[in-house]
Amino acid sequence: MAANTLLIELGVEELPPSAIDTLSDAFAEAIAAGLREAEVAFGEVQAFATPRRLAVRIRELDGKQPDRRIERRGPALAAAYKNGEPTRAAQGFASSCCVGVDELIQLETDKGTWLGYRFEQPGESVTTLLPGIVAKAIADLPVPRNMRWGASRIEFSRPVHWLMMLYGGDIVAASILGLDAGRETRGHRFHAPAAIPLAHADDYLDALEDAYVLADRQRRRERIREQVLSEAEVQEATAVIDESLLEEVSGLVEWPVALTGSFDERFLEVPAECLISSMKANQKYFHLLDDAGKLKPAFITIANIDSHDPQQVIAGNEKVIRPRLADAAFFFEADLKHSLASRRDGLASVVFQQQLGSLADKARRSEAVARYIAERIEGDVGHAARAAQLAKCDLVTEMVLEFPELQGTMGCYYARHDGEPEDVAQALDEQYLPRFASDDIPRTRTGLALALADRLDTLTGIFGIGQRPTGAKDPFALRRAAIGVLNILIKAKLDLDLRELLEQAAAQHRDLPKASGLVDDVLDYMLDRFRAWTQDEGIAVEVYLAVRSRPVTRPLDFARRVHAVHAFAQREEAAALAAANKRVANILAKQDDEVSTHVSEELLLEGAEKALAEALAARQREVVPLVAEARYSEALDALAGLRTPVDTFFDEVMVMADDEAVRRNRLALLANLQGLFLEVADIAELQQ
Repeated sequence: MAANTLLIELGVEELPPSAIDTLSDAFAEAIAAGLREAEVAFGEVQAFATPRRLAVRIRELDGKQPDRRIERRGPALAAAYKNGEPTRAAQGFASSCCVGVDELIQLETDKGTWLGYRFEQPGESVTTLLPGIVAKAIADLPVPRNMRWGASRIEFSRPVHWLMMLYGGDIVAASILGLDAGRETRGHRFHAPAAIPLAHADDYLDALEDAYVLADRQRRRERIREQVLSEAEVQEATAVIDESLLEEVSGLVEWPVALTGSFDERFLEVPAECLISSMKANQKYFHLLDDAGKLKPAFITIANIDSHDPQQVIAGNEKVIRPRLADAAFFFEADLKHSLASRRDGLASVVFQQQLGSLADKARRSEAVARYIAERIEGDVGHAARAAQLAKCDLVTEMVLEFPELQGTMGCYYARHDGEPEDVAQALDEQYLPRFASDDIPRTRTGLALALADRLDTLTGIFGIGQRPTGAKDPFALRRAAIGVLNILIKAKLDLDLRELLEQAAAQHRDLPKASGLVDDVLDYMLDRFRAWTQDEGIAVEVYLAVRSRPVTRPLDFARRVHAVHAFAQREEAAALAAANKRVANILAKQDDEVSTHVSEELLLEGAEKALAEALAARQREVVPLVAEARYSEALDALAGLRTPVDTFFDEVMVMADDEAVRRNRLALLANLQGLFLEVADIAELQQ
């Protein structure tokens, strides 16, 4: 049977928009995996989805499995015949193969000769295989929560109303989820509700588009983007398109139509972030900015219908958003009746973590650490302390209770309203920066101190109660906190010792059950995060290992060394010197006694070892000052000049000489070579 196109569509009631992409991709991959397992060849796999359907189209799907050559092994030849006659073992094996004994063959193996049978097994048709493959794919979907409908005991994410399975122009006979497969799909619920029979699987997208359905997820998403930008241009405004909101809206509609509505300008007295959060979270609207970057009293909504009276749809959306914005205005006005500082007492009743106390306890600990950091980065110690005292106060405000994503932002607004110093107000917003690896870091010294203090308190506290993250669980986002600390220290060029910071943070906790070795434990965990950091920077893991092998506890210094070793690794001399250092490390590791670094000139007998000793002495005078000034790239550039004397040394000198004094002197020479490179990193790791 010639290859053809396969189309599968599962028609459902509205799926959760946040789950559509995941379900669609999983459905396509599961069917493809089933076909691969069945050894059926196929071409391009396309996943389609709307709120009312999950579909998969597979091009050039072979009509059957390939025929397979099967070989079965029976009893050993010695057990198969006795006195030239077949034994019961041979007869039983032949019977199981449905042939006579005379049709069996002998199989020669390294373990002897066996009775066997070879035959061609015809491949099954793909239409026979598909019902089982599709049923398993549906059963294995990562459905967030199943439900039942009607009197049936069948379960799925939403009630299922139709199943279409076409191979080319033919229906694939199957019964899944209580439905018999057919050739009919459905168009838009309102514009084209009648069933649509498809003549061929290749007609799918065009037929649905004629019925007001864009089944291609990416095309639907881009259609929304284009429409939003076009509507904004008409309004002489800039549309802000949040990608997560765009994805969610795309999962709510089948035929997107962008419409622009407006709201009362009086609501602009409320912070823009509050209005934007309300519009995005509650109504899924895109907001607009004017030329000055300020919020305009307008929004763009995506309707799922091409209305003959769009103004009526707009009026309905305006009517719905009005009370939402009024709520936001009410929360803001209610919050302004109380100063941020007056809410500090309320933090005592909010639990941060049962064993670590309340948010008030966290604020107290963070204040001490923020003071310590501010002093060392030449910040305002008093402002850092004040920011730490107020940092979590907005968590008990009406606005943040309604819109948790505004934490920090509202604290900044309320602090300004209360007349707090500007850097204190900014720090309340900046404490959550960076939110992700490439995000901005705090701009103010007060914000830097607070952001570091808050994360260090969380890290030491959670580790201190024995809840370090695992591969599957990280409820307190400690990985993100650790990477945040590293990013702040590096990007802000704060040359602070991480061990000292952790010691200060750990000292603020009382009665931690895992206090012993806590600082070392957290320090190792945080420095291990540099592995992901270097990969994000496009740097090989061997470079990270070369630096990690040294006791470097200042992240800024760590980063400088990483970049220097990365640049050194690109040099022609790097491979040879890395190999030499690896050889040196192996030689020194085999010595029972500690190797001295004192080299006696009188015991330097060979020209090659004298040349190496002179080169080492010269490089040491050059490199040590460079390392002291953290000029690691220049130091490694200088050390690259050791390649020739090192290579010559190993070519011409026997390190493990018979004379013990000479041998020890040569080992000391190698220890000096190793130690000079270790001033920067263990470049032997570049051999990995």
